[in-house]
Parts: sequence; C-alpha cells; structure tokens
Amino acid sequence: MHRNLGTEILRVMQKRTVVRILLIFTLVFTASNLFAKETEKEGKGDLKTEIKEFIDHHLQDSHDFTLFSDKATNKHYGFPLPVILWDGGLKVFSSSKFHHGETVAEVDGNYYKLYHGKVYKTDADGTINYDEDHHATNAKPLNFSITKNVVSMLLVSLLMFFMFRGLAKSYKKNNGIPTGLGRFLEPLVIFVRDEIAIPNIGEKKYKKYMSFLLTIFFFIWILNLLGMTPLGVNVTGNIAVTFGLALLTFLITNFTANKNYWGHIFWMPGVPTFMKIVLAPIELLGVFIKPFSLMIRLYANMTAGHVVLMSIVGMMFLFKSWLGSPLSFGLAFALSILELLVAALQAYIFTMLSALYFGMANEEAHH
Repeated sequence: MHRNLGTEILRVMQKRTVVRILLIFTLVFTASNLFAKETEKEGKGDLKTEIKEFIDHHLQDSHDFTLFSDKATNKHYGFPLPVILWDGGLKVFSSSKFHHGETVAEVDGNYYKLYHGKVYKTDADGTINYDEDHHATNAKPLNFSITKNVVSMLLVSLLMFFMFRGLAKSYKKNNGIPTGLGRFLEPLVIFVRDEIAIPNIGEKKYKKYMSFLLTIFFFIWILNLLGMTPLGVNVTGNIAVTFGLALLTFLITNFTANKNYWGHIFWMPGVPTFMKIVLAPIELLGVFIKPFSLMIRLYANMTAGHVVLMSIVGMMFLFKSWLGSPLSFGLAFALSILELLVAALQAYIFTMLSALYFGMANEEAHH
C-alpha cells in the first residue's frame, strides 16, 4: 500500500516538475525572441554570445579549479589540477601547462592541447584537424585526470565522512543522544529510515541497504547545493556521474534479488505459457530501463535548472532597462529559492526509487 502510494506521489511530482520546466523554458525563449531584434540593434549580439559561452563553460567539467576570472586582464584565479594521460605510457603533469587551453603542453616529446574540455594529441603548433562535420580528428589519449568534478566529489565524500563520524562519536559518548551537527543529521537519517527505507523495502531487510541509501541521499543533496554556488560546479549535471550512481543501484538491485524477483521476470506465475514467452523479454528490458530512468531524471532536472537560472540572470545584462532588469532579477531570485527545494527533492527521488527497486527485488512470494 505504502509503495503504491509513494509511486503515485512520485508520478504526480514528476509531471508537475516537467510542466514547470516547460513553462520556464517557454518564458525564457519567448522573452529572448521578443527582445532579440532590439538587443541586436543596440549592439548586444556579442553579449548574448558571451552569456551563452559562459553557460556552456559552467555546465562543462574542467582540468583546473577556477574560482573567478578577470576578463579585462585575462587573469584566472584558482589552482591547477593534475592531468593524467595514458599515451604509450603514463603521462602526468599539471594543467597549468595548458594555461586554460591557450597554450600547448609538451610532455616527453609529445604535444597535447586542451580543446573544448578534451585533451587531444597535436604538434608543436597546436593544430587541430577537423572532418567535414567540423569534429576534431586528432588522436585522444586515455584521460584519467583529476578534474574539477572529481575534486568536488572527493571533498563532499570527506565532508560526509567527518559528518557521520562525528554523529557516531556523539551517539557513543552521550548514550545515543546526538550533539552539535548530529542534532541536524539525526532527523534526516531517521527520515531516510522511516519514510524511505522501511516503507519500500520492509522492516526485515531494510538495514542492509541503509548505508547505501544514506550515502546517495546526502551525496546527491550536497552536490546539488554545491552546484548553486558561484564556483561553477556541475557534478550532478554530468551524465557520467549520474550513470555511475544509477549503475550502483542497478548492481545492488540485481545482485541482492531473490528467486521470486527473477521468477516474475522470466516466468511469471499465474500467466499462460504463451504470454510468459511474450512478456519475458519486456520484463527483462525493464530491468535496464529502471536505472536508465534514474540516470536521465537526475541529469536532466539539474542541467535544466542550471541553464534556466543562468539564462534569466543573463537577461539582466541584456535588458538594461527599468523594467527588464528588475523583472529578471526577481524571477532569478524566486527560481533560486525553488532550486533549493529541487536540490533536496532530486536527492529524495533518487533515494526513494532506489529503495523501491530494492524492495521489489526482495519481495516475498504471495500464495
């Protein structure tokens, strides 16, 4: 009963989220079309291109951690990160050699160029060759670099380690009563246990999944909040990251599933033999569709939020008028408040659906 109710609530929430995103996109694009001619006449075409490039840069990962840049002096303030390549051998060097993609890095007689966030092998002149579709054809070495997104995930992991280590210590020291930051964490832990794990998995088997559910809930939530800062971090808007999280849910679901779960996929009880043969491939396909939906949902929602919010902020610089700029600022402020809710909501949805899949995989047979 709880599982069906939770599923219905999620469907309604997802429909409302999609409608809101479509309405916001419609508003942004309609405003852009209405003012396009006016801004071009005023010589703001270059500014529109600059805003678009800034948004693209924010959404992409990078090989250095830039805190902010001064475009007037072309100076970047931050710190470089290690570049780790495999090109006939291990090549390790600092990303400062790229100078934000403006120079060619020479390592052991080989030359590498950073182009659109990717490392290509090139010559001393940094020549990039293209095919007829304007795609780079230069060789790409295997890239194992520590990028900005990787650093962000490592920092969040360390933060979570110390947070929960402190919570465990406070429990042990005060006979189960948390202190300090633990007073904030305990209600959230109880929420994940009582509102997500137990209703979807059951009281008998929820404990073995709690560590994973707590990890992904806080991991996704903190990363979503970090993505709202001016640091340009967009980890959950990277499909490789959401793929990794969804893959973990997929592996845990299928490796801990019982016979009843696989029996309902390959040979459904109470169904005619012919229908079993027809439905088995469809049910098997559903095993892979579930984690795919997890991956796309988190990636698409967070990316759309970043694009819409930064587009509205950019409109303040485009529409330098007594009406356009205040309206853009007010809409951006309201959307930022909404994004705080979305950051927690996406962590909740990912965790709840993972728990729902775990519960389905461990459901006992009904006779």
